[in-house]
Amino acid sequence: MTPTAAARASQPSAGTLRDRLKDPSLLREHCYIDGAWVDPVVKKSAPVVNPATEEAMYEVALGSKADVDKAVAAAKRAFQTYSQTSREERVALLSKIVEVYKTRMKDIGAAVSDEMGAPLPMAEKMQAGAGLGHIMSTLEVLKNYHFEEPVGSAMVVREPVGVVGMITPWNWPLNQIACKVAPALAAGCTMILKPSEFTPSSALIFAEILHEAGVPKGVYNLINGLGPEVGAETGLGNDVVGELQRRLGRDDRIAAVRDVAERPAMDERRVVL
Repeated sequence: MTPTAAARASQPSAGTLRDRLKDPSLLREHCYIDGAWVDPVVKKSAPVVNPATEEAMYEVALGSKADVDKAVAAAKRAFQTYSQTSREERVALLSKIVEVYKTRMKDIGAAVSDEMGAPLPMAEKMQAGAGLGHIMSTLEVLKNYHFEEPVGSAMVVREPVGVVGMITPWNWPLNQIACKVAPALAAGCTMILKPSEFTPSSALIFAEILHEAGVPKGVYNLINGLGPEVGAETGLGNDVVGELQRRLGRDDRIAAVRDVAERPAMDERRVVL
């Protein structure tokens, strides 16, 4: 099921929301790699459709394997230092993310409402609020989390696993993004996110939030694109742990999901479906 099938709820009148979503500051023509907004290696885009009106609102850049390779390289470099940060440093970073996120709630709500069809009050309160809730909950857990714990005569040490590839669905976009990104940041991991091509703007706003909050370059990377072209590559690189949460709707996406699940098993990388 696509957002179009799910969203026939009444929408706010066009005007202000549509204008805000066309703001070029959202950088829909770029990827966010190594702490900067950059052009994709191959110029390609796709329309983003309002599911309530079935009208194309704007174009979003589509990344490729070459962009994923750049993001993985950046994340690998960043992991060398970010994985060594202290609990206190990560607490300070997540606290700043919460602070900045709160200033963008209306922007997130507007993007989610137009792109996946949620009524605006629900999008602002529940959709944007769910993402904020995950970050705040992760922050509270981190403050008292035991990264080292004695068990009998041994010491169990919990360490960051490395570069994580993340693929998220359209229906609760910020909820799904935040519940992956926040724990990864808390654990000391670096990451590459490929959000749903149906709901790219809320993910771009989230990248702006992390950038403003001071997330070190290369720690968080964002590439919009199609599942078989970018999503599969995000989870298949040799240096990526791999996390997959995708809607299953068409044969090509099912094939991509199978590929992401099967190929990492060949060298025992972790994949969460």
